[in-house]
Amino acid sequence: MELTQATVNDLLARLGPGDGYLYLPDDLDAQELTGLLDGRYGAPRTLVLDGFTDPTVDESKGAALLVPFGDQAVTIRAWAYGDQWVGTGTARDAEGVERPVLVVAHREVPEPLAVAAEEDIDWMERLRRITGWTQPAQRPDVDWAEVESRLGTALPGDYRRMVETFGEGAFDGFLSLIQEPWTLHREDRLLIWACTEHENLYCWRAEDDNPDRWPVVIRTFDGEDVSFDCQAAEFVCRILVDPQHPFTMARYFDTHWFMNYRGKD
Repeated sequence: MELTQATVNDLLARLGPGDGYLYLPDDLDAQELTGLLDGRYGAPRTLVLDGFTDPTVDESKGAALLVPFGDQAVTIRAWAYGDQWVGTGTARDAEGVERPVLVVAHREVPEPLAVAAEEDIDWMERLRRITGWTQPAQRPDVDWAEVESRLGTALPGDYRRMVETFGEGAFDGFLSLIQEPWTLHREDRLLIWACTEHENLYCWRAEDDNPDRWPVVIRTFDGEDVSFDCQAAEFVCRILVDPQHPFTMARYFDTHWFMNYRGKD
């Protein structure tokens, strides 16, 4: 069975939006399918390896994907994608033959928290809850002293926590989190920390000596600068859940996630 992203689309369409699974043809390369899904959804979490289920697997980590196979799953890897779990690997069929499988299941996503003006909000914790993030920190050992020395400036604390927590990837598969900020025009004092395929650049105006007071500035594709008096984590929270925000993503996605490009299992 020849595998392409179009083939994957067809298989997922056959499963539909709800819970479902398929035993795939024996000549299908399960590793190749895993690679295609990895390229689409980011690094997977391993639920079952060589017949042994990870004892930490629960509903928040894709346990619903294992239900159709009982104790017959051999190797299953899972991706969280919005309100759906996607899994692939191998499992034994009714005759005991190990075969490639593709499985999907509904994923419960925490309700977004309100974004009212409150004091002492931990916006990074709020961002974790909005995205349903349950994985361990992806880049806990970043050498920020070295990064900041190279940039010639300290960086905001919430941004450092975002990179350490989520690693390389994109919010809702759309807003890419840059792992090391870079300068657009040094004279503008703009440092870029995120971007989108629409060519908007998400920056800070790095004029204050205290980076935690830098405002977010969006340099739009047509060169306009739009400023917001908040930090990066708060800004991301607001564009994810506030449909009235000028740069909202809430109009396009009902649930929110972080697409992990090279995360840990």
